[in-house]
Amino acid sequence: MDGKLIFISGGVRSGKSAYAESLARKALGERKLYIASGVARDPEMAERIARHREDRASDGWWTLEQSHQFSAVLPLIQANDVVLWDCVTTWLANELYGNFGQEQLCADQPGCMDQRWQELQAAIGAIQRKAACFIIVSNEVLDEPLVAPGYQQWLGNIHQWLTHHADTAIEMENGIAIQRK
Repeated sequence: MDGKLIFISGGVRSGKSAYAESLARKALGERKLYIASGVARDPEMAERIARHREDRASDGWWTLEQSHQFSAVLPLIQANDVVLWDCVTTWLANELYGNFGQEQLCADQPGCMDQRWQELQAAIGAIQRKAACFIIVSNEVLDEPLVAPGYQQWLGNIHQWLTHHADTAIEMENGIAIQRK
Protein backbone atom coordinates (compact mmCIF):
# COMPACT_ATOMS: atom_id res chain seq x y z
CA MET A 1 0.00 0.00 0.00
CA ASP A 2 1.26 3.47 -0.86
CA GLY A 3 2.17 5.95 1.83
CA LYS A 4 0.01 8.99 2.39
CA LEU A 5 0.62 11.94 0.02
CA ILE A 6 -0.08 15.40 1.41
CA PHE A 7 0.15 18.53 -0.75
CA ILE A 8 0.40 21.93 0.96
CA SER A 9 0.34 25.20 -0.95
CA GLY A 10 0.07 28.81 0.07
CA GLY A 11 1.47 32.27 -0.40
CA VAL A 12 4.85 33.52 0.73
CA ARG A 13 5.12 33.48 4.54
CA SER A 14 1.69 31.81 4.87
CA GLY A 15 3.00 29.23 7.34
CA LYS A 16 3.04 26.30 4.94
CA SER A 17 6.55 25.04 5.78
CA ALA A 18 6.00 25.21 9.54
CA TYR A 19 2.66 23.44 9.13
CA ALA A 20 4.24 20.75 6.93
CA GLU A 21 6.98 20.20 9.50
CA SER A 22 4.38 19.87 12.28
CA LEU A 23 2.51 17.23 10.26
CA ALA A 24 5.74 15.35 9.58
CA ARG A 25 6.66 15.36 13.29
CA LYS A 26 3.30 13.71 14.08
CA ALA A 27 3.52 11.14 11.27
CA LEU A 28 4.57 7.60 12.11
CA GLY A 29 7.74 6.55 10.35
CA GLU A 30 11.30 5.38 10.79
CA ARG A 31 13.18 8.58 9.85
CA LYS A 32 12.29 12.15 9.05
CA LEU A 33 13.83 13.17 5.74
CA TYR A 34 13.74 16.78 4.54
CA ILE A 35 14.36 17.39 0.83
CA ALA A 36 15.30 21.04 0.30
CA SER A 37 15.41 22.59 -3.18
CA GLY A 38 16.96 25.96 -2.31
CA VAL A 39 20.21 27.13 -3.86
CA ALA A 40 22.66 29.47 -2.12
CA ARG A 41 23.06 32.12 -4.83
CA ASP A 42 24.21 34.79 -2.39
CA PRO A 43 25.67 34.98 1.14
CA GLU A 44 22.28 35.71 2.73
CA MET A 45 20.71 32.61 1.19
CA ALA A 46 23.76 30.52 2.14
CA GLU A 47 23.37 31.62 5.76
CA ARG A 48 19.64 30.90 5.69
CA ILE A 49 20.16 27.40 4.26
CA ALA A 50 22.88 26.63 6.86
CA ARG A 51 20.63 27.86 9.70
CA HIS A 52 17.67 25.79 8.46
CA ARG A 53 19.86 22.69 8.05
CA GLU A 54 21.20 23.12 11.61
CA ASP A 55 17.70 23.68 13.03
CA ARG A 56 16.38 20.57 11.30
CA ALA A 57 19.34 18.44 12.41
CA SER A 58 18.78 19.39 16.05
CA ASP A 59 15.13 18.34 15.59
CA GLY A 60 16.05 14.89 14.23
CA TRP A 61 15.71 15.56 10.49
CA TRP A 62 18.03 14.18 7.87
CA THR A 63 18.35 16.86 5.16
CA LEU A 64 18.99 16.29 1.46
CA GLU A 65 19.83 19.33 -0.66
CA GLN A 66 18.37 18.57 -4.10
CA SER A 67 17.90 21.60 -6.32
CA HIS A 68 17.80 19.69 -9.65
CA GLN A 69 17.12 16.15 -10.85
CA PHE A 70 14.72 15.29 -8.06
CA SER A 71 14.94 11.57 -8.83
CA ALA A 72 18.51 11.55 -7.48
CA VAL A 73 17.04 11.27 -3.95
CA LEU A 74 15.36 7.92 -4.69
CA PRO A 75 18.25 5.67 -3.56
CA LEU A 76 18.34 7.54 -0.24
CA ILE A 77 14.67 6.99 0.62
CA GLN A 78 14.06 4.04 2.95
CA ALA A 79 10.89 2.13 3.63
CA ASN A 80 8.65 3.88 6.15
CA ASP A 81 10.46 7.24 5.99
CA VAL A 82 8.48 10.40 6.58
CA VAL A 83 9.54 12.63 3.68
CA LEU A 84 8.95 16.38 3.40
CA TRP A 85 9.90 18.20 0.18
CA ASP A 86 10.14 21.99 0.29
CA CYS A 87 9.49 23.18 -2.32
CA VAL A 88 8.08 22.63 -5.80
CA THR A 89 8.31 26.28 -6.88
CA THR A 90 12.04 26.45 -6.16
CA TRP A 91 12.67 23.13 -7.92
CA LEU A 92 10.70 24.32 -10.97
CA ALA A 93 12.65 27.59 -11.19
CA ASN A 94 15.91 25.65 -10.86
CA GLU A 95 14.92 23.23 -13.61
CA LEU A 96 13.63 25.87 -16.03
CA TYR A 97 16.23 28.61 -15.43
CA GLY A 98 18.94 27.13 -13.18
CA ASN A 99 21.66 27.04 -15.81
CA PHE A 100 21.42 30.75 -16.49
CA GLY A 101 24.64 31.96 -18.08
CA GLN A 102 26.15 28.48 -18.43
CA GLU A 103 24.28 26.72 -21.24
CA GLN A 104 20.93 26.72 -22.96
CA LEU A 105 18.09 26.92 -20.45
CA CYS A 106 15.62 24.06 -20.19
CA ALA A 107 12.89 26.70 -20.64
CA ASP A 108 14.30 27.39 -24.12
CA GLN A 109 14.64 23.75 -25.21
CA PRO A 110 11.54 22.11 -26.73
CA GLY A 111 10.52 19.06 -24.75
CA CYS A 112 13.05 19.61 -21.95
CA MET A 113 10.55 20.44 -19.23
CA ASP A 114 8.16 17.76 -20.46
CA GLN A 115 10.90 15.19 -19.84
CA ARG A 116 11.76 16.62 -16.40
CA TRP A 117 8.07 16.66 -15.46
CA GLN A 118 7.72 12.98 -16.40
CA GLU A 119 10.80 12.19 -14.31
CA LEU A 120 9.34 14.13 -11.38
CA GLN A 121 6.01 12.30 -11.60
CA ALA A 122 7.83 8.95 -11.57
CA ALA A 123 9.99 10.03 -8.61
CA ILE A 124 6.96 11.20 -6.61
CA GLY A 125 5.25 7.86 -7.26
CA ALA A 126 8.38 5.93 -6.24
CA ILE A 127 8.71 7.89 -2.99
CA GLN A 128 5.03 7.47 -2.21
CA ARG A 129 5.29 3.70 -2.69
CA LYS A 130 8.24 3.54 -0.28
CA ALA A 131 7.62 6.23 2.36
CA ALA A 132 5.09 6.08 5.16
CA CYS A 133 4.16 9.69 4.45
CA PHE A 134 5.23 12.15 1.74
CA ILE A 135 4.49 15.83 2.27
CA ILE A 136 5.04 18.24 -0.63
CA VAL A 137 5.12 22.03 -0.17
CA SER A 138 4.68 24.65 -2.89
CA ASN A 139 4.16 28.38 -3.15
CA GLU A 140 0.95 29.71 -4.61
CA VAL A 141 2.13 32.32 -7.10
CA LEU A 142 -0.46 31.85 -9.83
CA ASP A 143 -2.28 35.08 -8.95
CA GLU A 144 0.90 37.13 -9.19
CA PRO A 145 1.86 38.88 -12.43
CA LEU A 146 5.10 37.21 -13.47
CA VAL A 147 7.49 37.88 -16.29
CA ALA A 148 7.66 34.16 -17.08
CA PRO A 149 4.20 32.88 -18.08
CA GLY A 150 5.72 29.48 -18.95
CA TYR A 151 6.68 29.12 -15.30
CA GLN A 152 3.11 29.85 -14.21
CA GLN A 153 1.73 27.35 -16.72
CA TRP A 154 4.03 24.60 -15.49
CA LEU A 155 3.36 25.40 -11.85
CA GLY A 156 -0.39 25.34 -12.41
CA ASN A 157 -0.17 21.97 -14.15
CA ILE A 158 2.02 20.54 -11.38
CA HIS A 159 -0.29 21.86 -8.64
CA GLN A 160 -3.34 20.36 -10.33
CA TRP A 161 -1.61 17.01 -10.74
CA LEU A 162 -0.43 17.01 -7.12
CA THR A 163 -3.90 17.92 -5.84
CA HIS A 164 -5.47 15.16 -7.92
CA HIS A 165 -3.00 12.52 -6.67
CA ALA A 166 -2.79 13.69 -3.05
CA ASP A 167 -4.73 12.02 -0.27
CA THR A 168 -4.96 15.44 1.37
CA ALA A 169 -4.56 18.92 -0.19
CA ILE A 170 -4.19 21.91 2.11
CA GLU A 171 -4.05 25.61 1.33
CA MET A 172 -2.35 27.80 3.92
CA GLU A 173 -3.63 31.32 4.40
CA ASN A 174 -2.29 33.58 7.14
CA GLY A 175 -1.18 30.62 9.23
CA ILE A 176 -4.51 28.82 8.90
CA ALA A 177 -4.68 25.42 7.21
CA ILE A 178 -7.69 25.09 4.92
CA GLN A 179 -8.25 21.52 3.80
CA ARG A 180 -9.30 21.51 0.15
CA LYS A 181 -9.26 17.75 -0.31
